[in-house]
Amino acid sequence: MRHSMLALALVSALIPISLSPLAAAEVNLASSKITNSLRVRWAAGEQVDVLIRLRSAPMRAQRALAFAEQSEHAVRVLQTEAASSQKSVLVWLQSHAIAARPFWIANVIAARLDAKQAMALAERDEVVGFEWDAPFKADIGQAATAVEDIRAIEPNVIRVRAPEVWALGYHGEGVVIAGQDTGFQWDHPALKTSYLGWDGVTANHNYHWRDAITADIDGNSNPCGMATQAPCDDNSHGTHTIGTMSGNDGGSNQIGVAPAARWIGCRNMDSGTGRPSTYLDCFQWFAAPTDLNGQNPDPARAPHVIGNSWGCPVGPPPAGEDCALASFATAISNLKAQGILIIVAAGNAGSSCASVIDPPAIYAEAFTIGATDNSDAIAGFSSRGPVTVDGSNRLKPDVVAPGVSVRSAVPGNAYGSKSGTSMATPNAVGVAALVMSANPALRGQPEQVEAILRETAVPLTSATSCGGMPGSQVPNPIFGHGRLDALAAVQRALQVDGLFTDGFE
Repeated sequence: MRHSMLALALVSALIPISLSPLAAAEVNLASSKITNSLRVRWAAGEQVDVLIRLRSAPMRAQRALAFAEQSEHAVRVLQTEAASSQKSVLVWLQSHAIAARPFWIANVIAARLDAKQAMALAERDEVVGFEWDAPFKADIGQAATAVEDIRAIEPNVIRVRAPEVWALGYHGEGVVIAGQDTGFQWDHPALKTSYLGWDGVTANHNYHWRDAITADIDGNSNPCGMATQAPCDDNSHGTHTIGTMSGNDGGSNQIGVAPAARWIGCRNMDSGTGRPSTYLDCFQWFAAPTDLNGQNPDPARAPHVIGNSWGCPVGPPPAGEDCALASFATAISNLKAQGILIIVAAGNAGSSCASVIDPPAIYAEAFTIGATDNSDAIAGFSSRGPVTVDGSNRLKPDVVAPGVSVRSAVPGNAYGSKSGTSMATPNAVGVAALVMSANPALRGQPEQVEAILRETAVPLTSATSCGGMPGSQVPNPIFGHGRLDALAAVQRALQVDGLFTDGFE
């Protein structure tokens, strides 16, 4: 009987008339927790890597607290909830000799299951669903074009008016920024002094570096290896993005928007191939950085802002990652409630309307960045809004920043040019760092920083309308609220007196 119930639930979700009403309802409920993509694979007899989602309550922000206290409170609540709700499922997995990796940042458990195991778990009340933990080669923009000529202050840095903020005495001092990407060459001349793990004499990678790539994902030999104990970049993309955030070689290579901000990092891809669990691994580590052994988490060391120049495509492989929509939404919401600003790339699927389609760019809690050139024209590749993939019709991007032919650091102590919304996003991270440097009271107040960046952006319009939203008005689904203006944002931040809770407790 159980075997027939399983087959029916996984293949067609039909209810055999021989079942009692109660048994039929149980089959329907269990089946509703399993996506079509997973149902097909389990029906074919495959073992599948999944995220087991458990029931959780929304996190409430505590904006009246200082950032470190907000962070500690949020992590404590999340860890307590996960320990309680995951306990019986972890015991069940252990009793069936199934390796499991629990995550408290989104209250999910990563495991490899067959159909029978999945159905048994689906029948449990505390399990609300499964998401495929599928690998996918991410779209991380164009390969770097070697550019060794020294341009002093880069055009993108000038375009967002960062040098005018430096002239006021603000360079990102006191702000910790983070990136999850392909890794980083931490000792690159333009990155070394801003790496939080470098004290000017020695390097300490505890609490400053996390490698979420602990096993092969893409099937090829990785130049960095696995579970590295020091930052390493297996692609060049990560080194480039962190350079735009805070890079400066102390000489003429002024590639970073906030050169005095300090960075920490996490590798979430294996030579550009990631999976939902590696992205969640980095998000969780940022919420409470650990030592190199993954022990002694300390939420007081969390960054103020996280840059995410990557996307996790929806839809089944090979076209997508069947991305963990609910788990990512929960993780980003929890991080923001913790007081961390989450800045993400809009994606490079333009120029059609409604081409902002991939997590994390689609979420309301993420601050999404489109790309322009240095003349404020929209980049042809920059994804447009509104967001329709989740039915929200949400306006995205939030703002735009330079993302065409951006020169920054690349591994080998070199410099190169890349294009993509991946390159626009770190400009926004740097501007946010300048704002929080100018007004430290804004650290741990992501809603207020977002509002400042939107309200002070240079308005830009388009002849294109999308989703019933005219491109001639501001905001619009092409440019959002406009191109970032660091000087205007800092001037507005300096006018903020005290904290605005916006209804948060």
